[in-house]
Amino acid sequence: MAKTADAPAPAYLLKGSDEVLLSQLVSETVQRLVGPDRGTSLDEFGGDEYTIGDLVLAATTVSMFGERVVLGRNLGRFSSAELEPLLSYLQAPSPDTTLVLVWEKALASGSRLERLPKKLNEAIAAVGGEVHDASIPGGKGRAMWVDDQINDSGINLSRRARQVVIDQLGEDLNRLGSLLSVLRASFGDSEISDDDIAPYLGEAGAVPPWELTDAIDKGQVGVAMDKLRRMTIGGERHSLQIMASLRTHFERMLRLDGTGVRSDKEAAEILGMKGSTFPAKKALAQSERLGTPGLAKAFKLLAAADADLRGRSGQPPEMVMETLVARLASLSGRASRPSAGSRRRAG
Repeated sequence: MAKTADAPAPAYLLKGSDEVLLSQLVSETVQRLVGPDRGTSLDEFGGDEYTIGDLVLAATTVSMFGERVVLGRNLGRFSSAELEPLLSYLQAPSPDTTLVLVWEKALASGSRLERLPKKLNEAIAAVGGEVHDASIPGGKGRAMWVDDQINDSGINLSRRARQVVIDQLGEDLNRLGSLLSVLRASFGDSEISDDDIAPYLGEAGAVPPWELTDAIDKGQVGVAMDKLRRMTIGGERHSLQIMASLRTHFERMLRLDGTGVRSDKEAAEILGMKGSTFPAKKALAQSERLGTPGLAKAFKLLAAADADLRGRSGQPPEMVMETLVARLASLSGRASRPSAGSRRRAG
């Protein structure tokens, strides 16, 4: 079996919420451990038919070809009880076998991914194994994750080109790997500008709800409309799902209205938020900016749009949501601008 400079670990556990990235991680791990000689040094188990006993038997059977890799896919279909033989094997793994375990659901339609048992994580760690997660960070950590992927790829993207990639892909970051491969083949080590990259980006991907609400809070009507369309078209989110996000967003402001709180920490306590107080800070600032009259108008708009979505007006859902988002952003924009009287007093 082809080896890297460092000896492989006895076992690897690969997991992740993104199926495309997880599949890519599996391919890269197997390629690194096995090299081109897959036929004689790799035993692969996948699908819905094999048992944990089959996997353990392969790992413990002496191979005539020496060291090898045993790959077990779709492991997330097994219960904790069914995994017991595997946990027993990991207490004394074969020195000639590297076990690669992929925590993913069964292939059958409608299959459910079982919860990853803590015991399996502990067993992997106890034998000096490695756990790799292909999940994409949420929130603004996505931009840092994209930066890391670009840096690791060796592609020379300008700062503006990097931002264009982040903006265009949105939540569809499973497209990043193939995009980087194409760019590497097309440009090599040359610097890639935002103009260079434009023909390779494809359609704009989905965006998370906070990008829409941020644009609304800033009064950016055009930006908010673009974010809405990317959520409905690229992200395939139903209008009622987006409505629920908007209601939650404005309900946070309403709960803070008139409370007299002044700190992010106090606002987070009222809203029952744990961890970072940044979302509470934004809700507090926007609540103060809109005030009670502005919040009352916002909830009238939300209530009217909700009724229209449920058939009152007969308008298409897309039109209802576009009208609502435009009006909410306009409302925030007016609240952000000082009145003529205020400007005169300031002067």
